[in-house]
Amino acid sequence: MAVISAAGLASLLAVSIDLVTTLILRSPSPPLTPLQRRVVTVAESQLGYRTDPSSSYCNRYSAYWRAGLSDCGPGLRDEEWCADFAAWVWRKAGVQFTYGLAPGDLDAAAASFVEWGILHGTWYPVGSSYVPLPGDIAVYGLDLSTMTAAHVAVVTSYTEGARGPDVVNGDGDQLAFSDVEAGVDQWKAELHRDGELLSGYVAPVRPPAPRRLAGK
Repeated sequence: MAVISAAGLASLLAVSIDLVTTLILRSPSPPLTPLQRRVVTVAESQLGYRTDPSSSYCNRYSAYWRAGLSDCGPGLRDEEWCADFAAWVWRKAGVQFTYGLAPGDLDAAAASFVEWGILHGTWYPVGSSYVPLPGDIAVYGLDLSTMTAAHVAVVTSYTEGARGPDVVNGDGDQLAFSDVEAGVDQWKAELHRDGELLSGYVAPVRPPAPRRLAGK
């Protein structure tokens, strides 16, 4: 019969406590809803898209909304387009909203997502312990005093403990002047100017019980 020393018993007990604590605190990711799956699929299907000309902001997402300057080729409009892309992804995935200039509408301004989220009860600022979900919109560089933001991106996943979500950026600038590209653990916006820090998230629908970070 094997005899376990006091030190060995203490070590096993410590491991057991760590395992139980991990199981209690770990919040398994729920399966994606059909809407979340559609948002991610639509966003990821656009990876690699670049503006035309490549040194311009002429893009098809702003053209879809008939927004921006009409100084581009056919089917393109000219403006910085991260918000137009995020709105296009939501629309194609079936999220209900109005694109326009009335209060509460989404438009080419990144902060319009924050205003929309506040109106619909789906705005979650950083520090609220909200765990981002696929299909959310991540907002960067928000200034509430002027209701402006630097950038938005579509959340595709989140790893607990990461500083930021994994996203798809419209009007990204790491691989080209202006393109659709992925970002991993993106806690800072990827822009032509200095990046801005993650400010919060806007969910397309109000979850029945938002996930919270362990211990919060």
